[in-house]
Amino acid sequence: MQINEKARQELFNEIDGISADNLNKKPSDDQWSIKQIVEHLYLMEGAIAKTIQGKLENGEVVNAEIKPIEAAINREVKIDAPKYTKPSNDFATLEELKKKLNMTHQKLLNIEEEADKEVLKVKGFPHPVFGQMSLKQWIPFVGYHEMRHILQIKEVKEKLGL
Repeated sequence: MQINEKARQELFNEIDGISADNLNKKPSDDQWSIKQIVEHLYLMEGAIAKTIQGKLENGEVVNAEIKPIEAAINREVKIDAPKYTKPSNDFATLEELKKKLNMTHQKLLNIEEEADKEVLKVKGFPHPVFGQMSLKQWIPFVGYHEMRHILQIKEVKEKLGL
């Protein structure tokens, strides 16, 4: 969870102090607001944590090879967000967003701490780009995915003049 902790700290450093109006402001009609990016992050983290938990209990042994998950940071490779992680247009405050981020982060941390390490290595599920990934690799993938979107937040802040 080291990359996850680093990413979360960087995320909070990047969004702390942004007003609710600026959080919810889109740089253009076809781009996400900072709030939407953050919502996508906790939706994704929550979905991955839930899937890992389910696979720990009922998943198959896949013995997936180690994938170059660090590549998830590369913003030049465009990937459409899965439907269940697409953010809403609902207004949210920084406090609300941080509360949800903390909840999903704690859930993933609990899984990582409590799960059988061998089961995390041998069981898995497929990623749309990397293919079959072990549950063990899905945990740091969340951190790399977050780093990708921190770069996006920086881009949005620049476009909004923040």
